[in-house]
Amino acid sequence: MTKAAILEKPGEGLVIREVVLAEPGPHEVLVDVKACGLCHSDLHFIDGHYPHALPTIPGHEAAGVVRAVGQEVKTVKPGDHVVSCLSAYCGHCEFCTTGRLALCISRDVRRSRDADPRITFEDGEAVNQMLNLSAFAEQMLIHEHACVAIDKDMPLDRAAILGCAVTTGAGAIFNACKLVPGESVAVVGCGGVGLAAVNAAKIAGAGKVIALDPLPEKRQLAEALGATHTIDALSDTAADEVVKITGGGVHHAIEAVGREASAALAIKVLRRGGTATVLGMMPLDCKVGLGALDLLASKKLQGAFMGDNRFPVDLPRLVDFYLRGLLDLDTIIADRIPLEQINEGFDRMREGHSARNVVVFE
Repeated sequence: MTKAAILEKPGEGLVIREVVLAEPGPHEVLVDVKACGLCHSDLHFIDGHYPHALPTIPGHEAAGVVRAVGQEVKTVKPGDHVVSCLSAYCGHCEFCTTGRLALCISRDVRRSRDADPRITFEDGEAVNQMLNLSAFAEQMLIHEHACVAIDKDMPLDRAAILGCAVTTGAGAIFNACKLVPGESVAVVGCGGVGLAAVNAAKIAGAGKVIALDPLPEKRQLAEALGATHTIDALSDTAADEVVKITGGGVHHAIEAVGREASAALAIKVLRRGGTATVLGMMPLDCKVGLGALDLLASKKLQGAFMGDNRFPVDLPRLVDFYLRGLLDLDTIIADRIPLEQINEGFDRMREGHSARNVVVFE
């Protein structure tokens, strides 16, 4: 039996219940979860803004230790420390074979519909696995390509936030933007993803790194992580200030909130030929686009799901950045809480005053 946080009905929080995990099948890995970050993406499902089959266990930003592996598993072994990733990849579809692992949606990383479910309640009722992971639990049963082994010197509570916030924010800088040293960057929204983008921009050698957020405490965190300038994102003059600081606008703007207004701001602060990268989960009915003058100025708008990551390559490099003192994960983590306090952790997220809370398991 495994203790887990269950979403039974949107808008009513999570309920702690016992679940049963199946034995690992071919290409499957059983992981003892040691830490899992609270991500705003989970909140979209918990609050009912995005649909999902219920009951389910949210959570996708985790690190742990491999307990057992099924047949044919080649990438990890029992005892390995691993970080999970929701963009599990099959390795042989068009996206995988062209190097775009994050876009893989193959069902090969899941159990077939006629197979026994990976997760059930004690009475046999199936529990739907969210995003191939369901990490708000003491254990996960996942495909081997949904995790990667890391250096055992890496603290697992810090490693957990690599699985989403840092992979997405840093990946946007390193992979999607392909930032050239000296180019300017604006980051709209300084939660976990935005702060990771700020830190990555510093690592990549950006010139001016401008962080925009309405909360002073988050702007201070951005400064600690490498922002050269900070601006109140709700100020009527925010875009004008960015344009003035950079002498015409930024080369790259990162939207890390998930709101139409913040996406519009990211586009507005671009220089001619600049690129806006939207990372936040937008409302399903939103419309974000470029105007005629933006197109005439060769501005570009793109998404970068999970930072366009190449997970088995990117994760060990991010771990190395942390161990060498380049990547600052300690500043991003606001608090560590037990699973029983997970609803309180999401309440703090709704208030918007903290960066990343992490559930830790003994």
